[in-house]
Amino acid sequence: MAAHCKHVGHYFHQNSRYLLSSLEHLLLRRTFGSNNAGCQENASARIAKECAEGIIIPKKKTWSKEAVLQALASTVNRDPTAPHYMFQDDPYLIPRTSAEFKLYSLSQESGRMAAKHIVNTNPKFFQKDFAEPHIPCLMPETMELRIEDVCEAALLERIKLRKVKAAVNMYDQLLQAGVTVPTDVTNDLLDLICFYGDRDPVQDDKPETEDLVETADDGRRRKGRPRRASDLVKIVWRENNNAERIFNLLPERGAGAYCALIRGMVKYGVPMKAFNTYTDMLNNRLSGDVHTFNALISAAPEVREKYNEKWDLIVDLLKQMNEQKVKPNLLTFNAVLKALRRCGSLARAQSLHTLSEMKALGIAPSLASFHHLLGIFYRAGSPSQGQTEILQEVITEVTGRTFVPQDPDDVYFFTTAMRICLDTKDIEAAYQVHNMLSVGDNWRLLGDSFQQSIYYGRFFNLICMMEHIDMILKWYKDLIPSLYFPNPQGMRDLLQALDTDNRLDMIPQIWADIRRMGHDNKSDLVEEMLSLMARDRHSPEIQHSFAVCALDVKSLYEQGQGAKMALEWTASSMSNITTILLAGQKTSQAWDMLKLFKTKNRVPSEEQMDEFLVRIKDPHEAVELVQISASFCLSNTAKLAQRVLQEFELTEEQKNILSELEVSTQMD
Repeated sequence: MAAHCKHVGHYFHQNSRYLLSSLEHLLLRRTFGSNNAGCQENASARIAKECAEGIIIPKKKTWSKEAVLQALASTVNRDPTAPHYMFQDDPYLIPRTSAEFKLYSLSQESGRMAAKHIVNTNPKFFQKDFAEPHIPCLMPETMELRIEDVCEAALLERIKLRKVKAAVNMYDQLLQAGVTVPTDVTNDLLDLICFYGDRDPVQDDKPETEDLVETADDGRRRKGRPRRASDLVKIVWRENNNAERIFNLLPERGAGAYCALIRGMVKYGVPMKAFNTYTDMLNNRLSGDVHTFNALISAAPEVREKYNEKWDLIVDLLKQMNEQKVKPNLLTFNAVLKALRRCGSLARAQSLHTLSEMKALGIAPSLASFHHLLGIFYRAGSPSQGQTEILQEVITEVTGRTFVPQDPDDVYFFTTAMRICLDTKDIEAAYQVHNMLSVGDNWRLLGDSFQQSIYYGRFFNLICMMEHIDMILKWYKDLIPSLYFPNPQGMRDLLQALDTDNRLDMIPQIWADIRRMGHDNKSDLVEEMLSLMARDRHSPEIQHSFAVCALDVKSLYEQGQGAKMALEWTASSMSNITTILLAGQKTSQAWDMLKLFKTKNRVPSEEQMDEFLVRIKDPHEAVELVQISASFCLSNTAKLAQRVLQEFELTEEQKNILSELEVSTQMD
């Protein structure tokens, strides 16, 4: 494409005179006709003059290397019937359940990590680059040390390759050799140590072995099983570690060394020590940079107890920034908003003042800014009018805008906004939030697959509660499974929506999806579905489909005995399946269920026994039914015996059996 455009541009450049002449001739013919030679000459001169002054033909057109791909992508919409694009490499491996989705995603990530490890371990075999455009992240990284001598160049190489321990060892060797390390190199070393917490960084293609924590959507750190090493941080700042030791060895401690140490202390959980170091820096008449102030502002709530004291400390830091002529940036205000979430009731007014100050300085809020603002105004479990108003104001501010990642907390905005919509039951606001994803590349800020699952789960839950069934099914087909694999609660919400709109006839179709998604071993979900089918009576066609569905469920109970995560028979499940089979004219299968009651020491209901007697045509089975009822000590056994004596032609032996059962039951 680029070569073709280059050829076209060259063609225009070489033939510009001919094109101008042709354009002249065409315009003259249309304006004056073909016989007015004088007018043609005057018009020719005028057009030539205008063309010479106003028309500039470029020599060539410069195209982006991704222009063709972007143009093609803009013509294609998402196909809701197709799987997610990340699973389209092999149709056989397309996940059909949430468990398969998780397994495939982890396997795919593991494959990337293994490939990256092989490429980085053997870079000599991967020197040729055939990719167009060039993709630097797919090329091998230079991770091996080449300079073995004790020199400043070796130290710089280790810092560049992020070899923390090797860089510290080389620095110590230089000091022992009497070499003076320049201040800027020492500052770079301190930055490296403080950023990685005095340990070598964990590569994505290597497992993490130390205790780590992950960040929750509210910005706080919480313990959990690590999903990926690069997403996690270690929160250990050892006393007198290499950063503090090297800092104390410096003959002259500049602002860069102080700033690196403060940021490292804040990042790894010793905020009080960071503020003490900052005080020491001020005593030495040094100024911090904007990143240092951002770190201190985020740590301010950790070093004060009362809400007003926390805010006073934040204000004091902002004043010191102004005095030291440090210009705040977006992350500064986001740190203020994030800290305000832990400042109680005074946070609401101060957060609005913070946003006003941002706009006064010409700093546009990011999605993280609005995420923190919603967290300040909204408290789960206590919705109020002011909270819903701030949500609408945020939606108005964000709607129609395209955002790019600027803050790590940007990915939490959509899940937070949808959570508020769910808690306040505001379906219109939910649609507005969802429409924001289609603007530009905002969908990229939805987060990883875990965040996306949370977002779509809340959205679908709200739709099931607030919309009519036709709209629910529309979104069900649009979201599932191309974007979202619902959990058991999501399918339970769908069943409740079917019940609300009296569309229980669709339960067999939903059951097929439940099985496909791997939720057919969830006893609560299965029993709720059975109870809905057994509760009311429907047309014969619907009852027949219910009976087929109940037999499928029955097969799962029977096949799963002794298996891990299998369904276990309960009184309600047995009773509901029996009722469904009787209503669907599956008498023989229902009779098997009645025998199962006796085997499992469960008691059927009296209504079911009456229903059985209506369906039974064989006198022998009728007598056996009364015997089973007597074995369960049901109160209607005598009535069953009387009905059998009246409605069936029995032998004398059968009559005697029923008479004895009737007498014994009445005596009991």
